[in-house]
This record gives sequence, C-alpha cells and structure tokens, in this order.
Amino acid sequence: MLASEARDHQADPSPKKLILLSPRGFCAGVVRAIDVVKIALGLYGAPIYVRKEIVHNRHVVEELRSVGALFVDELDEVPSGARVIFSAHGVSPAVREAAKARDLKVIDATCPLVTKVHLEAIKFARQGYTIVLIGHNGHEEVEGTMGEAPASMRLVETVEDVDRLVIEDPTKVAHLTQTTLSLDETSQIVERLKQRFPAIVGPKSQDICYATENRQVAVKAIAPICDLLLVVGSRNSSNSRRLVEVCEKSGVPAYLIDDFSELRPEWMPETRAVAITAGASAPETLVQQLIEGLQQNYGFGPVENVEIKEEDVRFSLPQELAASGATLTQITLPSLPIAQL
Repeated sequence: MLASEARDHQADPSPKKLILLSPRGFCAGVVRAIDVVKIALGLYGAPIYVRKEIVHNRHVVEELRSVGALFVDELDEVPSGARVIFSAHGVSPAVREAAKARDLKVIDATCPLVTKVHLEAIKFARQGYTIVLIGHNGHEEVEGTMGEAPASMRLVETVEDVDRLVIEDPTKVAHLTQTTLSLDETSQIVERLKQRFPAIVGPKSQDICYATENRQVAVKAIAPICDLLLVVGSRNSSNSRRLVEVCEKSGVPAYLIDDFSELRPEWMPETRAVAITAGASAPETLVQQLIEGLQQNYGFGPVENVEIKEEDVRFSLPQELAASGATLTQITLPSLPIAQL
C-alpha cells in the first residue's frame, strides 16, 4: 500500500453507512384516510372538501389538492349540501352537528384508533368520572376528543400539569391519551396521576397507537449504533416530532425534515452511520429520495435494512364508501429481513 493510500485509509476507516428502519412511514390509519379522499374523488368527482389536513404531511396534502381536494379550516367554508371529509384526527360532536345543520354529505376518515379514545371518553363521562386527557393543547385530535365531554375533561401535557390539577372527587378519576405521544413521557405522567389519585382508572388497552409505539421502539433500538437520525415528516406531525425527541434522549442527534431538500450539509461531516425513519404520515417516496440524495451527494454506501417489528394492520373503509365496492390500497413498505442488532 502506498503511503498516500495508507493515510486515506486511516482518515476514512469505514464506509459511510445508511440504516433504514422498519416499521416506518404510513400506518393503517393514514393509508385509509388518504384512500378515502382518492376514492371519494373517483366516485363523486372534484371538488371534494376536506376539513383540516387529512393527515399531517405537506406532500400528501399538496398531492391531494392537485387532484381536486379542497382543504378548509372550518365548515362554514363548505357550500351547503356539499360533500366533506373529516380528517384522520377526528372531530368533536359540535363539528358533526354543524355539518348536519349545513346539510353536508359527510365521509368520516377518523382513524379507528382515535375513535376508540372518543368512545372511552364518552363511557367514562357517562359513568361520572373526571377525565384527565394527556395530550398537546391545540392538536386537532385533542380538540376532537375534548369535545366529546368538555365538562368532564381536563387536559395535561406535563407532570407539572398533573401537580396543578384540582379535581372535586379524587376517587372518581380516569385518564386517556392522545394516540401520538411519547411512550416514556406519557408513562411518567400516568405514574404521577396514580400517585396523586390512587383510585384512577384507564382504558383497557393503551391509547398510544401501535404505529407510534413501534416507530419509537425502532428508534430506541437503533440509536446506540448510529451517529445521526433523520426523520422524514412534516413539522405539524406529532408522531414524527416524538421520534426526534426519543432519539435525542438517547444521546444521538436527530432532525425532522420534510424531504431531502431540507438536509443541512453541516450535519454530515463527521457522520459515518445515519439511520433513517419516517413518521406515520410520510410517503415512502420521500424516504427513497432522501437515500438517493445521501448516496449521490454525501458518499454513503448501500442501505442496511433493519426491521424491528413487523406490521400487518388493515382498517376497513368508512361505511359511507364501503357500499361502493371500493377497496383500500395495501401498505407498500418493502418486505425487509429482521436484522440482528
């Protein structure tokens, strides 16, 4: 080996590695919600109105807008008698009543796992419980859930919020959670609730959804063997932001990017192993574009696929569309081998 080659070898002892996590990207609720819009456009033609973003991803919203979906913030922007889709995040009874008053033809794309939390809220409220909802103030899912029993519900975001709670009957308290929270932070809040209200009850199964949990577990598993995590997802995606936080708490830097164009060169010079994942509303095409960009512009080698847990969840179409004979798209994540970490 020449002296110059030896120096190069010492300076670059190992190839740059890309670690692609699975599960990542679209969950069953997101697949269902996007397909609801596409199927409705195919059945009824444009325009189809959608209240709020159908899912929290800029690219998905722009694609659907380009084929005839009209996104509105409130129902008074929808002409009376028109067809409107409720987003995957769910709505309150007040919104449903407003749609009925305007004679709107509603197609409900609420994720079934969000509907589960709504039904739990209704049940606990009818039983006379004060319901503590763990979630992020202002998030559409939280607004919809709170609307099911506003007089009975209290919202907390942190352990400190729990310490400030004043509840008239501390023996009659229940807790629920937003579906896209951090598992670790939520467990800390629930533990504090149990300390303050020993008689507190909760749902039969946790409210944090399977996709949120699986993606966080995958990030925790991979953090010890990567220098950097890139999360593909939009800023308003709660579950995507949680992936960044989970990685950072493991001591590894992480960044949330909408697509390859947001990658910053200053993140890359000392990075030898980059892990890549995607929030539950981020399209797989954006992940593949990021991989190609890293390989072409930053000298990364082949992709190492790491599957932490297999997902095979499907939800049926809402009843408003089921009678049409339409079917849901299959989730299109590639079949990946289970890697030994």
